[in-house]
Amino acid sequence: MNLKELSELLGLSPTTVSRALNGYPEVNVDTKRRVEAAAAEHGYAPNTMARRLATGRTMGIGHVVPLGEHDMINPIFAEFIAGAGEAYSKAGYNMILSVVPKEKELDTYRAMAASQNVDGVIVHAPLVNDPRMKCLVDLGLPFIVHGRSHSEGEAPYCWLDIRNKDAFFHATERLTGLGHKRIALLNGLPSMMFARRRLEGFEGAMEAAGLKVDPALIRGADMTEPFGYEAASALLAKVDRPTAFLCSSLTVALGVNRAVSEIGLQLGRDISLITHDDAMSFLPNGGSMPMFASTKSSVREAGYRAAEMLIDLIEGRVMGPVTELWDVPFLDGASLGPAPRE
Repeated sequence: MNLKELSELLGLSPTTVSRALNGYPEVNVDTKRRVEAAAAEHGYAPNTMARRLATGRTMGIGHVVPLGEHDMINPIFAEFIAGAGEAYSKAGYNMILSVVPKEKELDTYRAMAASQNVDGVIVHAPLVNDPRMKCLVDLGLPFIVHGRSHSEGEAPYCWLDIRNKDAFFHATERLTGLGHKRIALLNGLPSMMFARRRLEGFEGAMEAAGLKVDPALIRGADMTEPFGYEAASALLAKVDRPTAFLCSSLTVALGVNRAVSEIGLQLGRDISLITHDDAMSFLPNGGSMPMFASTKSSVREAGYRAAEMLIDLIEGRVMGPVTELWDVPFLDGASLGPAPRE
């Protein structure tokens, strides 16, 4: 079916149908929905080249993946990309993924802006004092950050984040309320802003409970199963071992569970554990009684929403900077129990 046939079917002009499918704000919501439904039913897709010529947009959104200090291509990143890709497909955009050495990341953004081969970019894994935001603001390239940085004198920018500090404050508070005093924090890399905020939440709750933070019980690294296993094994071998673990990722929690089981202990009875759970589709932590107590947040939903926000910015439906900060609900699980008697 072509544009003319779809227009005749709907009793609308070709211009109105084209504008509805291309997201023009002057088309009312009901008409837009009717046109989109008919297009989906009859398998009509707008001509991408014509759309580029009409709008002046490339219909491409960039993701730059730096490889260096750590490998960012991980299950959490894959879930985010899956959510973002769904939003791109719905809006007619293409994803442009560039994997580059860490030291070439800023140069890659500059090249994207100079060649005008993308309409905008999504920035991943913001660092403490991250230079990328200033670079992109100076380039005038539309962008949104998955997370937030914190730099002195930083210009406002678009971001989508979760309440990391609050989530880890309440998770730690849950453990101290059950009598746990020696709590280990297995966190992300210290250079990552989300890890800094989670550490602040942990320290704040320990202080509020009148407990001293033991630096020996805090570890930060790439959030992998081996990291969880090795860190937990070392800490559990101590005479004054922790009675509880707070993990920044479900994959880390799986490593902790392996270490606990290996020495004949059981989560929820001998050792308690709370993890941050990015609700990964291929690794669910659900059921009537989830395996792990968790602070729950879907990174796939975050990917979809971040892409929507960026497309709205590109197409002029909103004027930046726009921001969203999501609450993080707590989910009880079998890994949580009172501190064992001394």
